[in-house]
Amino acid sequence: MAQVSPPEPVVDVLLCPVCREMLTRAGGTLACPAGHAFDIARQGYVNLLGRADGDTAAMVADRSAFLAAGHYTPLASLVARWAADAAPGLVVDAGAGTGYYLAAVLARGGFGLALDASPSALRRAARAHERIGAAVWDVWRPWPVRDGVAAVVLNVFAPRNGPEFHRVLRPDGTLLVVTPTRAHLAELGAAGLLSVDPHKAARLAETLVRFERVRSAEISYPMALSAADVRRVIGMGPAAHHDPVGLDEDREVTASFLVSAYRPG
Repeated sequence: MAQVSPPEPVVDVLLCPVCREMLTRAGGTLACPAGHAFDIARQGYVNLLGRADGDTAAMVADRSAFLAAGHYTPLASLVARWAADAAPGLVVDAGAGTGYYLAAVLARGGFGLALDASPSALRRAARAHERIGAAVWDVWRPWPVRDGVAAVVLNVFAPRNGPEFHRVLRPDGTLLVVTPTRAHLAELGAAGLLSVDPHKAARLAETLVRFERVRSAEISYPMALSAADVRRVIGMGPAAHHDPVGLDEDREVTASFLVSAYRPG
């Protein structure tokens, strides 16, 4: 039997964003006892934010095509292995995008909640794995999720809401954070094709003051990108510099990420 979307174990942890009461399935909607109701889209996600925001359809298409080409498969594999080392249970992906990394984690079992502000991204995330439930939400705001329900919180290239990470994680839970290093796509930055944020690491430390880092690893490898890949990796990010000059060349670039595991303090 096909899995109902969102899956029931995911619905069970969702809160009404209006009154913070529990949501339950009522036909094609999720509703709370106070009568607030949210339609489940035919693609399987639910919009709890009430508006469309986040990445555009074009950005999501670029990201989906780039990831489908396998360029970040080594990163997804590492994230999945580390998530498997954590206590079993619900995985919440904050800023999940198309659900690429969450699907890799769920290939080893469990259920996942994908949170993202982009309906275009969550149309894909809801179908990335049968055990994903997807909800449109601004992860900077208090999440429509019960306290202490997540065994793992994923945060891959996404906004980091430290207080909400801490609130939704179980006491034995694990937070996995992925950030690019200064070497990541540095060749495109040097060519003036992509902007690079030099202060990302410092902001990460400030955000996670209630967590203890228990594990970290840097993963770096070369990527041979076609001209189409170069256009996609630039087009899929909000900091992209869309200057057409230089986007018609194949390029050898560096993929470089810092993966960190944290426990709530």
